Amino acid sequence: KKMIKTIRVMLIPNNKQNTKLFRYANTARFAYNWALGREKENYKNGGKFLSDSDLRKEFTQLKKTEEYSWLNEVSNNVTKQAIKDACHAYKRFFKGCSKFPKFKSRKFSIPSFYQDNVKIQFSDTHVKIEGFAASKKKNKQKINWIRLAEKNRIPTDCNYSNPRI
Repeated sequence: KKMIKTIRVMLIPNNKQNTKLFRYANTARFAYNWALGREKENYKNGGKFLSDSDLRKEFTQLKKTEEYSWLNEVSNNVTKQAIKDACHAYKRFFKGCSKFPKFKSRKFSIPSFYQDNVKIQFSDTHVKIEGFAASKKKNKQKINWIRLAEKNRIPTDCNYSNPRI
């Protein structure tokens, strides 16, 4: 039998890491709102539900434009999951399981983003966020490791599903 448990931990990022965390969270919010906007626009025009794979293809094209090139500074997994989340929220609304999904605002939504469960790593004192360091050099990779407020809080010998920062 599998046990699913949520573990909430506090991170103590340095200034560089803090900037990266907010950049990732803002990009995730942008991708979520963009996907929700596309679904809404498509529905108004009489179209069917847009699948997350269709939206992700469209989003990839958007990232190629000069105006949205800043989206390339953040891991693909962050935007991919944000689009999946928006599609999931939209589907739940149409099934009658929830209210119409709200656009996330900078002021009222909790800044968060998905971290690929294969790439997230924990030690007794740190969590590794993939993609913060552009360089593969060891001394540059240090930025990926964010200090945890409490030691030994997270079990390091388990599989994680859908981790959020």
